[in-house]
Amino acid sequence: MNLPLIVGVDGSEPSLRAVDWAADEAALRRASLRIVYASLWERYEGPALAPEVGSTSGRVTAEDILAAAALRALRHHAELPVTTADVLEEPEHALVREGRDASAVVVGTRGRSGLADLLLGSVSLTVAARADCPVVVIRGNHNSRAVGGGQDHILVGVADAPTAAVRFAYAEAKRRGVALEAVRAWRCPMHETVGHPLLTGGPERLHEERAAKELEEALADAPMEVRVRRRTAEGPAHRVLLAASRDAGLLIVGRRRPGRPGPHLGRVAHTVLHHSGCPVVVVPEPE
Repeated sequence: MNLPLIVGVDGSEPSLRAVDWAADEAALRRASLRIVYASLWERYEGPALAPEVGSTSGRVTAEDILAAAALRALRHHAELPVTTADVLEEPEHALVREGRDASAVVVGTRGRSGLADLLLGSVSLTVAARADCPVVVIRGNHNSRAVGGGQDHILVGVADAPTAAVRFAYAEAKRRGVALEAVRAWRCPMHETVGHPLLTGGPERLHEERAAKELEEALADAPMEVRVRRRTAEGPAHRVLLAASRDAGLLIVGRRRPGRPGPHLGRVAHTVLHHSGCPVVVVPEPE
């Protein structure tokens, strides 16, 4: 049996949209879906609830929230194995712990303010920085479904060597039957062109060629059955990926494990988590 997929819910509509995406993904993986509600979530994210979450008594309980989330998942995939868990714990701790024995953890955006599409809540950021498994943050203006929706490709930001993020991207593209756009950003330092008018374009071309070579090396083990579109682009990596995310179904980035203690998200991952036009997956590199 494949490892379960975890989705965190807090009763908000964005968290239930995360359930929609997670149900699709679990069905694609032929895995079970585990829906987790941490009873201390409200103190982090506020009191607003989705319209479909309620009870006859007028008092909403953890059981009501989990029941609504499970019903939502089964509405899309009636045969999906679904379990629920009410955990009396801080949500980020609960989801990180659940992720130790999971294929991925799925969370929504903040969801309980008017800035839901612009700002990411502390829970999602913390889980993305600390989890041992890939973390999917459902954001952007798409239909919050892992399949369909008209997106014909997914996107991965490529470093200078084969990474766990790239391998994850291969598997996701294969599961969905879509193309993978692999992007390598490059920049030409200003000092290399200043004072050399006759060399205009030369240094830039060298950096672009180097980026293309590094991209090929990083994709050397690409499976034959995955359609990979290779692209280099000049500019900061986070800006390049944000622009490319607008018409992608999924954006995948890596999270390097730092040498210093404590969890850390790099600038690229942190920025795309806040501003991507599609769901984002942060994939940790192994120790």
